[in-house]
Amino acid sequence: MFLPADFPVITDPSFYAVTIPAVLLLGVSKSGFGAGFGSLAVPMMALVVSVPQAAAILMPVLLLMDVLGMAVFRKDFDLKLLKFLIPCGLVGVVMGALLFKLLDAHVVAGVVGVLTLVFLAQRLLFPSKADSPPPPRWLGAILTATSGFTSFIAHAGGPPVNAYMIPQRLSPIRFTATMAIFFSVINLAKWIPYAWLGLLDWRNFATSLLLLPFAPIGVWVGVKLARRISQVMFYRFLYAGMFLTGVKLLTDALLR
Repeated sequence: MFLPADFPVITDPSFYAVTIPAVLLLGVSKSGFGAGFGSLAVPMMALVVSVPQAAAILMPVLLLMDVLGMAVFRKDFDLKLLKFLIPCGLVGVVMGALLFKLLDAHVVAGVVGVLTLVFLAQRLLFPSKADSPPPPRWLGAILTATSGFTSFIAHAGGPPVNAYMIPQRLSPIRFTATMAIFFSVINLAKWIPYAWLGLLDWRNFATSLLLLPFAPIGVWVGVKLARRISQVMFYRFLYAGMFLTGVKLLTDALLR
């Protein structure tokens, strides 16, 4: 990076070697294609910076991705589902803000990893039938609040809410649009608590600015793929992303 020595930005080349692929993966995930893979972004960045710093650096990047996602999918979301999901997710954000300094982010990530793998095992061993009802709303409320909580701690909110959303059997575009709006609201709600906790400093913000050009590239690639993929293949990629995320989060928690 050819920057002045006093410029408030991370200059370690290894940081960008890890972080740029993480941002691209996050962008693809935000578009809906490969949803679930985005939760790998912070664990990947944790190889070169701390989890709280990785989460803080990604905040402006997520904001741009959310704006792009809402612009692309503004007509395709499920309003009824969002009226249920958003309040539950915001409860989780508040819990995450209050408990942030008391919890080890790696432990939280490990718990998310275990829950993700348990959900996938349940879907594999006991697949739901075409006419089976979706999960009860009380379970959906718990999973969505957990999503808001884990999103605040480590930007890993995808797996918990996916466990509720997948059985809804939405079309790929409707699923993607609903999740895009949901996480846009959740991510926006995190800004004030992140500032209150002292995570938003100039060095992290300046580093985020260098990463912003990669955000639309990832979203663009994901949108192109999401609009051309069949529903069967979409959910296969979703399961694959959740599996890799679960394994990565659990491994990081056990080997830290």
